[in-house]
Amino acid sequence: MQDNARAFMPYPFVAVPHAESGPLSGYTFAVKDLFDVAGYPTGGGNPHILARSGIKTTTAPPVQALLDGGARFVGKTHTSELAYSMSGLNIHYGTPCNGAAPDRIPGGSSSGSASAVSNGLCDIALGSDTGGSVRTPASYCGLYGLRPTHGRISLAGCQPLCATMDTCGFFARTPDAFSAAAACLLGLDTVQHSVQLARHDGLFARLPDHTKALLAPVMAQMAEKWGEIDPLTAPLPEIEPTYTAFRQIQGYEAWQSQGETIEQYGLQLGPDVAERFAYGKAVTPAEFDAACQRREAFSAWWDEQLGNRILILPTVPDIAPLLTARPEEIEVTRRISHDLLLIAVLTRRPQVNIPVATHNGAPLGISLLGPRGSDRLLVDLATNFMKGE
Repeated sequence: MQDNARAFMPYPFVAVPHAESGPLSGYTFAVKDLFDVAGYPTGGGNPHILARSGIKTTTAPPVQALLDGGARFVGKTHTSELAYSMSGLNIHYGTPCNGAAPDRIPGGSSSGSASAVSNGLCDIALGSDTGGSVRTPASYCGLYGLRPTHGRISLAGCQPLCATMDTCGFFARTPDAFSAAAACLLGLDTVQHSVQLARHDGLFARLPDHTKALLAPVMAQMAEKWGEIDPLTAPLPEIEPTYTAFRQIQGYEAWQSQGETIEQYGLQLGPDVAERFAYGKAVTPAEFDAACQRREAFSAWWDEQLGNRILILPTVPDIAPLLTARPEEIEVTRRISHDLLLIAVLTRRPQVNIPVATHNGAPLGISLLGPRGSDRLLVDLATNFMKGE
Protein backbone atom coordinates (compact mmCIF):
# COMPACT_ATOMS: atom_id res chain seq x y z
CA MET A 1 0.00 0.00 0.00
CA GLN A 2 1.29 3.46 -0.91
CA ASP A 3 1.33 5.60 2.22
CA ASN A 4 1.72 9.24 1.25
CA ALA A 5 -0.04 10.13 4.51
CA ARG A 6 2.83 8.68 6.58
CA ALA A 7 0.21 6.87 8.67
CA PHE A 8 1.80 3.41 8.73
CA MET A 9 4.97 1.96 10.17
CA PRO A 10 7.09 0.75 7.22
CA TYR A 11 7.11 -2.88 8.31
CA PRO A 12 7.35 -5.61 5.67
CA PHE A 13 3.75 -6.63 5.07
CA VAL A 14 2.66 -9.95 6.50
CA ALA A 15 -0.86 -11.12 5.74
CA VAL A 16 -2.87 -11.86 8.89
CA PRO A 17 -5.66 -14.45 8.53
CA HIS A 18 -9.22 -13.23 9.00
CA ALA A 19 -12.65 -14.84 8.87
CA GLU A 20 -13.94 -15.33 5.35
CA SER A 21 -17.32 -13.87 6.31
CA GLY A 22 -18.79 -11.92 9.20
CA PRO A 23 -20.26 -8.57 10.21
CA LEU A 24 -17.04 -6.79 9.21
CA SER A 25 -16.61 -8.58 5.88
CA GLY A 26 -15.46 -6.08 3.27
CA TYR A 27 -14.02 -3.66 5.82
CA THR A 28 -10.30 -2.99 6.29
CA PHE A 29 -8.60 -1.98 9.52
CA ALA A 30 -5.30 -0.77 10.92
CA VAL A 31 -3.80 -1.07 14.40
CA LYS A 32 -1.88 1.44 16.50
CA ASP A 33 1.66 0.17 17.01
CA LEU A 34 1.05 -0.50 20.70
CA PHE A 35 -1.01 -3.65 20.05
CA ASP A 36 0.63 -6.97 19.27
CA VAL A 37 -0.11 -8.55 15.91
CA ALA A 38 1.40 -11.95 15.14
CA GLY A 39 4.09 -11.59 12.49
CA TYR A 40 4.92 -7.99 13.38
CA PRO A 41 7.02 -6.18 15.99
CA THR A 42 5.45 -3.68 18.40
CA GLY A 43 7.42 -0.44 18.28
CA GLY A 44 5.53 1.91 20.59
CA GLY A 45 6.69 4.98 18.66
CA ASN A 46 10.29 4.63 19.80
CA PRO A 47 13.23 3.00 17.95
CA HIS A 48 14.64 1.45 21.14
CA ILE A 49 11.33 -0.20 21.96
CA LEU A 50 11.13 -1.44 18.39
CA ALA A 51 14.67 -2.84 18.52
CA ARG A 52 13.82 -4.83 21.66
CA SER A 53 10.44 -6.04 20.45
CA GLY A 54 11.14 -9.02 18.24
CA ILE A 55 8.41 -10.46 16.06
CA LYS A 56 5.26 -11.18 18.05
CA THR A 57 3.73 -14.64 17.94
CA THR A 58 0.34 -13.76 19.41
CA THR A 59 -2.32 -11.20 18.52
CA ALA A 60 -3.98 -8.82 20.98
CA PRO A 61 -7.65 -9.70 21.70
CA PRO A 62 -9.24 -6.56 20.17
CA VAL A 63 -7.24 -7.09 16.97
CA GLN A 64 -8.37 -10.70 16.89
CA ALA A 65 -11.98 -9.64 17.44
CA LEU A 66 -11.89 -7.54 14.27
CA LEU A 67 -10.22 -10.36 12.34
CA ASP A 68 -12.84 -12.82 13.59
CA GLY A 69 -15.52 -10.39 12.42
CA GLY A 70 -14.18 -10.63 8.89
CA ALA A 71 -12.20 -7.39 8.65
CA ARG A 72 -8.93 -7.41 6.73
CA PHE A 73 -5.78 -6.12 8.46
CA VAL A 74 -3.77 -3.63 6.38
CA GLY A 75 -0.98 -2.50 8.71
CA LYS A 76 0.31 -1.01 11.95
CA THR A 77 0.10 2.74 12.42
CA HIS A 78 2.38 5.35 13.92
CA THR A 79 1.88 6.45 17.50
CA SER A 80 3.23 9.37 19.44
CA GLU A 81 6.22 8.21 21.43
CA LEU A 82 5.23 5.66 24.11
CA ALA A 83 1.68 7.00 23.65
CA TYR A 84 2.52 9.98 25.87
CA SER A 85 1.53 12.94 23.69
CA MET A 86 -1.66 14.43 22.29
CA SER A 87 -0.17 16.35 19.37
CA GLY A 88 0.61 13.46 17.04
CA LEU A 89 4.19 14.66 16.58
CA ASN A 90 7.01 12.11 16.87
CA ILE A 91 10.63 13.23 16.94
CA HIS A 92 11.79 9.92 15.46
CA TYR A 93 9.22 9.25 12.75
CA GLY A 94 7.60 12.57 11.92
CA THR A 95 3.91 13.49 11.82
CA PRO A 96 1.14 11.54 10.07
CA CYS A 97 -1.07 13.59 7.77
CA ASN A 98 -4.46 14.78 8.97
CA GLY A 99 -6.64 13.67 6.08
CA ALA A 100 -9.33 16.23 6.83
CA ALA A 101 -7.00 19.20 7.35
CA PRO A 102 -3.54 18.49 5.91
CA ASP A 103 -2.09 21.79 7.16
CA ARG A 104 -2.94 20.87 10.77
CA ILE A 105 -1.71 18.32 13.30
CA PRO A 106 -3.61 15.03 13.48
CA GLY A 107 -3.67 14.82 17.25
CA GLY A 108 -2.29 11.93 19.22
CA SER A 109 -1.19 9.69 20.49
CA SER A 110 -3.27 7.59 18.08
CA SER A 111 -2.08 9.83 15.25
CA GLY A 112 -1.37 7.18 12.65
CA SER A 113 -4.68 5.43 13.20
CA ALA A 114 -6.63 8.67 12.77
CA SER A 115 -4.51 9.55 9.75
CA ALA A 116 -5.08 6.18 8.09
CA VAL A 117 -8.86 6.42 8.48
CA SER A 118 -9.16 10.11 7.59
CA ASN A 119 -7.06 9.57 4.46
CA GLY A 120 -9.23 6.66 3.34
CA LEU A 121 -6.46 4.07 3.74
CA CYS A 122 -8.70 1.86 5.88
CA ASP A 123 -12.24 1.86 7.21
CA ILE A 124 -11.56 1.27 10.92
CA ALA A 125 -8.53 1.68 13.15
CA LEU A 126 -7.69 0.73 16.71
CA GLY A 127 -6.12 3.30 19.00
CA SER A 128 -5.60 3.76 22.69
CA ASP A 129 -6.99 6.54 24.87
CA THR A 130 -5.35 7.27 28.21
CA GLY A 131 -5.83 11.02 28.47
CA GLY A 132 -7.59 11.78 25.19
CA SER A 133 -5.61 9.93 22.54
CA VAL A 134 -8.64 8.72 20.57
CA ARG A 135 -11.08 11.54 21.25
CA THR A 136 -8.65 14.34 20.33
CA PRO A 137 -7.56 12.99 16.93
CA ALA A 138 -11.17 11.98 16.21
CA SER A 139 -12.23 15.60 16.60
CA TYR A 140 -9.20 16.97 14.75
CA CYS A 141 -9.58 14.56 11.81
CA GLY A 142 -13.37 14.53 11.52
CA LEU A 143 -13.95 10.95 12.66
CA TYR A 144 -16.19 8.93 14.90
CA GLY A 145 -14.13 7.86 17.88
CA LEU A 146 -14.87 6.06 21.13
CA ARG A 147 -13.07 5.95 24.45
CA PRO A 148 -14.86 2.98 26.08
CA THR A 149 -15.77 2.37 29.68
CA HIS A 150 -12.50 1.61 31.44
CA GLY A 151 -11.87 -2.15 31.15
CA ARG A 152 -14.62 -2.74 28.57
CA ILE A 153 -12.15 -3.82 25.83
CA SER A 154 -9.18 -6.02 26.73
CA LEU A 155 -5.72 -4.44 26.82
CA ALA A 156 -3.89 -7.76 26.83
CA GLY A 157 -1.09 -7.59 24.30
CA CYS A 158 -0.99 -3.79 24.41
CA GLN A 159 1.98 -1.72 25.55
CA PRO A 160 0.91 -0.05 28.82
CA LEU A 161 1.19 3.56 29.86
CA CYS A 162 -1.16 4.14 32.79
CA ALA A 163 -3.00 1.07 34.03
CA THR A 164 -5.95 2.81 35.68
CA MET A 165 -6.51 5.14 32.70
CA ASP A 166 -5.54 3.15 29.58
CA THR A 167 -8.37 2.09 27.27
CA CYS A 168 -8.60 0.56 23.79
CA GLY A 169 -10.65 2.82 21.52
CA PHE A 170 -11.35 2.93 17.83
CA PHE A 171 -12.05 5.22 14.85
CA ALA A 172 -14.22 5.06 11.75
CA ARG A 173 -15.17 7.46 8.95
CA THR A 174 -18.72 6.25 8.41
CA PRO A 175 -21.58 5.50 10.78
CA ASP A 176 -21.96 1.96 9.40
CA ALA A 177 -18.29 1.08 9.89
CA PHE A 178 -18.33 2.58 13.39
CA SER A 179 -21.41 0.59 14.38
CA ALA A 180 -20.05 -2.64 12.93
CA ALA A 181 -16.74 -2.25 14.77
CA ALA A 182 -18.57 -1.47 18.00
CA ALA A 183 -20.63 -4.64 17.73
CA CYS A 184 -17.47 -6.77 17.38
CA LEU A 185 -15.41 -5.00 20.02
CA LEU A 186 -17.99 -4.16 22.68
CA GLY A 187 -20.62 -6.88 22.69
CA LEU A 188 -23.87 -5.91 24.40
CA ASP A 189 -24.14 -3.14 26.99
CA THR A 190 -24.12 -4.35 30.56
CA VAL A 191 -26.89 -1.96 31.57
CA GLN A 192 -29.88 -0.40 29.82
CA HIS A 193 -30.42 3.35 30.01
CA SER A 194 -33.02 5.75 28.73
CA VAL A 195 -31.82 8.75 26.73
CA GLN A 196 -31.86 11.82 28.94
CA LEU A 197 -29.32 14.52 28.16
CA ALA A 198 -27.56 16.99 30.45
CA ARG A 199 -25.10 19.83 30.00
CA HIS A 200 -23.01 22.09 32.20
CA ASP A 201 -22.45 25.60 30.90
CA GLY A 202 -19.14 25.75 32.74
CA LEU A 203 -17.71 23.25 30.24
CA PHE A 204 -18.52 25.63 27.39
CA ALA A 205 -17.47 28.86 29.11
CA ARG A 206 -13.81 28.77 28.04
CA LEU A 207 -14.44 27.86 24.42
CA PRO A 208 -13.60 30.30 21.62
CA ASP A 209 -16.65 32.17 20.38
CA HIS A 210 -16.61 30.39 17.02
CA THR A 211 -16.70 26.99 18.75
CA LYS A 212 -19.68 28.03 20.85
CA ALA A 213 -21.44 29.27 17.73
CA LEU A 214 -20.81 26.01 15.88
CA LEU A 215 -21.88 23.69 18.69
CA ALA A 216 -25.02 25.58 19.78
CA PRO A 217 -27.17 24.54 16.80
CA VAL A 218 -25.93 20.95 17.11
CA MET A 219 -27.16 20.83 20.71
CA ALA A 220 -30.46 22.34 19.61
CA GLN A 221 -30.84 19.54 17.07
CA MET A 222 -30.05 16.96 19.76
CA ALA A 223 -32.68 18.49 22.06
CA GLU A 224 -35.21 18.37 19.26
CA LYS A 225 -34.39 14.71 18.61
CA TRP A 226 -34.00 13.39 22.17
CA GLY A 227 -35.79 15.87 24.39
CA GLU A 228 -34.91 18.75 26.68
CA ILE A 229 -31.30 18.97 27.87
CA ASP A 230 -31.15 19.25 31.65
CA PRO A 231 -28.87 22.06 32.91
CA LEU A 232 -26.42 21.17 35.67
CA THR A 233 -25.98 24.17 37.94
CA ALA A 234 -23.67 23.04 40.75
CA PRO A 235 -20.23 24.68 40.51
CA LEU A 236 -17.72 22.45 38.74
CA PRO A 237 -14.94 20.90 40.84
CA GLU A 238 -11.83 23.07 41.05
CA ILE A 239 -9.88 22.90 37.81
CA GLU A 240 -6.27 23.11 38.97
CA PRO A 241 -6.36 20.50 41.79
CA THR A 242 -8.24 18.12 39.50
CA TYR A 243 -5.75 18.56 36.68
CA THR A 244 -2.85 18.10 39.09
CA ALA A 245 -4.40 14.86 40.37
CA PHE A 246 -4.89 13.62 36.80
CA ARG A 247 -1.31 14.46 35.89
CA GLN A 248 0.13 12.88 39.05
CA ILE A 249 -1.76 9.62 38.56
CA GLN A 250 -0.87 9.44 34.90
CA GLY A 251 2.77 10.37 35.46
CA TYR A 252 3.30 8.05 38.43
CA GLU A 253 1.78 5.05 36.65
CA ALA A 254 3.58 5.87 33.39
CA TRP A 255 6.89 5.78 35.23
CA GLN A 256 5.97 2.47 36.86
CA SER A 257 5.19 1.08 33.39
CA GLN A 258 8.15 2.42 31.43
CA GLY A 259 10.66 4.00 33.81
CA GLU A 260 12.85 0.94 34.24
CA THR A 261 13.09 0.47 30.46
CA ILE A 262 13.83 4.15 29.91
CA GLU A 263 16.70 4.14 32.39
CA GLN A 264 18.10 0.66 31.72
CA TYR A 265 18.33 1.12 27.95
CA GLY A 266 18.86 4.87 27.83
CA LEU A 267 15.84 5.56 25.63
CA GLN A 268 16.21 8.77 23.67
CA LEU A 269 12.90 10.58 24.04
CA GLY A 270 11.52 13.72 22.47
CA PRO A 271 11.76 16.75 24.78
CA ASP A 272 8.05 16.89 25.55
CA VAL A 273 7.79 13.16 26.29
CA ALA A 274 11.00 13.19 28.33
CA GLU A 275 9.59 16.03 30.45
CA ARG A 276 6.43 14.08 31.20
CA PHE A 277 8.31 10.98 32.27
CA ALA A 278 10.62 13.10 34.43
CA TYR A 279 7.55 14.59 36.08
CA GLY A 280 6.13 11.13 36.68
CA LYS A 281 9.38 9.89 38.23
CA ALA A 282 9.24 12.74 40.75
CA VAL A 283 5.67 11.99 41.94
CA THR A 284 5.85 10.46 45.43
CA PRO A 285 3.67 7.54 46.60
CA ALA A 286 1.98 9.92 49.05
CA GLU A 287 1.16 12.36 46.23
CA PHE A 288 -0.15 9.49 44.14
CA ASP A 289 -2.39 8.25 46.95
CA ALA A 290 -3.78 11.75 47.53
CA ALA A 291 -4.39 12.15 43.80
CA CYS A 292 -6.30 8.85 43.72
CA GLN A 293 -8.49 10.07 46.59
CA ARG A 294 -9.25 13.25 44.65
CA ARG A 295 -10.09 11.15 41.59
CA GLU A 296 -12.66 9.18 43.58
CA ALA A 297 -14.20 12.38 44.96
CA PHE A 298 -14.32 13.87 41.45
CA SER A 299 -15.96 10.72 40.08
CA ALA A 300 -18.50 10.66 42.89
CA TRP A 301 -19.39 14.31 42.18
CA TRP A 302 -20.15 13.55 38.55
CA ASP A 303 -22.08 10.41 39.52
CA GLU A 304 -24.25 12.51 41.80
CA GLN A 305 -24.78 15.22 39.19
CA LEU A 306 -25.46 12.98 36.21
CA GLY A 307 -27.02 9.84 37.59
CA ASN A 308 -27.91 7.89 34.43
CA ARG A 309 -28.06 10.97 32.19
CA ILE A 310 -25.80 11.49 29.19
CA LEU A 311 -23.58 14.57 29.25
CA ILE A 312 -23.14 16.68 26.13
CA LEU A 313 -19.77 18.39 26.11
CA PRO A 314 -17.14 19.73 23.72
CA THR A 315 -14.59 17.08 22.80
CA VAL A 316 -11.78 19.64 22.63
CA PRO A 317 -11.96 23.44 22.65
CA ASP A 318 -11.12 24.10 19.01
CA ILE A 319 -9.99 22.74 15.66
CA ALA A 320 -6.50 21.25 15.37
CA PRO A 321 -3.51 23.60 15.66
CA LEU A 322 -1.54 24.28 12.50
CA LEU A 323 1.53 22.18 11.77
CA THR A 324 3.50 25.43 12.02
CA ALA A 325 2.26 26.12 15.56
CA ARG A 326 5.01 26.57 18.12
CA PRO A 327 5.41 23.84 20.79
CA GLU A 328 4.23 26.22 23.49
CA GLU A 329 1.05 26.91 21.51
CA ILE A 330 0.34 23.19 21.21
CA GLU A 331 0.97 22.76 24.93
CA VAL A 332 -1.55 25.50 25.76
CA THR A 333 -4.14 23.72 23.60
CA ARG A 334 -3.27 20.41 25.25
CA ARG A 335 -3.71 21.90 28.71
CA ILE A 336 -7.13 23.41 28.02
CA SER A 337 -8.26 20.24 26.25
CA HIS A 338 -7.42 18.13 29.28
CA ASP A 339 -9.96 19.93 31.45
CA LEU A 340 -12.61 18.46 29.14
CA LEU A 341 -10.97 15.13 28.36
CA LEU A 342 -10.13 14.15 31.93
CA ILE A 343 -13.81 13.88 32.92
CA ALA A 344 -14.20 10.53 31.19
CA VAL A 345 -10.74 9.44 32.32
CA LEU A 346 -11.27 10.09 36.03
CA THR A 347 -14.88 8.85 36.08
CA ARG A 348 -14.10 5.78 33.91
CA ARG A 349 -17.13 6.60 31.74
CA PRO A 350 -17.39 6.05 27.97
CA GLN A 351 -17.26 9.02 25.61
CA VAL A 352 -17.93 9.20 21.88
CA ASN A 353 -16.81 11.96 19.52
CA ILE A 354 -19.26 12.89 16.77
CA PRO A 355 -17.91 14.85 13.76
CA VAL A 356 -20.48 17.62 13.49
CA ALA A 357 -18.88 20.85 12.25
CA THR A 358 -16.00 22.57 10.50
CA HIS A 359 -14.23 25.89 11.00
CA ASN A 360 -11.76 27.30 8.50
CA GLY A 361 -12.04 23.99 6.64
CA ALA A 362 -11.03 21.90 9.66
CA PRO A 363 -13.26 19.48 11.61
CA LEU A 364 -14.70 19.98 15.06
CA GLY A 365 -16.49 17.37 17.13
CA ILE A 366 -18.94 17.22 19.99
CA SER A 367 -19.14 14.44 22.57
CA LEU A 368 -21.62 12.33 24.45
CA LEU A 369 -20.40 10.98 27.79
CA GLY A 370 -22.56 8.21 29.22
CA PRO A 371 -22.92 6.03 32.30
CA ARG A 372 -20.34 3.26 32.72
CA GLY A 373 -21.38 0.34 30.55
CA SER A 374 -23.42 2.41 28.06
CA ASP A 375 -20.86 2.26 25.24
CA ARG A 376 -23.11 0.67 22.61
CA LEU A 377 -25.87 3.13 23.41
CA LEU A 378 -23.50 6.05 22.79
CA VAL A 379 -22.37 4.57 19.48
CA ASP A 380 -25.99 4.07 18.42
CA LEU A 381 -26.91 7.62 19.40
CA ALA A 382 -23.92 9.09 17.57
CA THR A 383 -24.48 7.17 14.36
CA ASN A 384 -28.26 7.60 14.32
CA PHE A 385 -27.92 11.33 14.90
CA MET A 386 -25.58 11.73 11.94
CA LYS A 387 -27.72 9.49 9.73
CA GLY A 388 -30.83 11.45 10.68
CA GLU A 389 -32.57 8.38 12.09
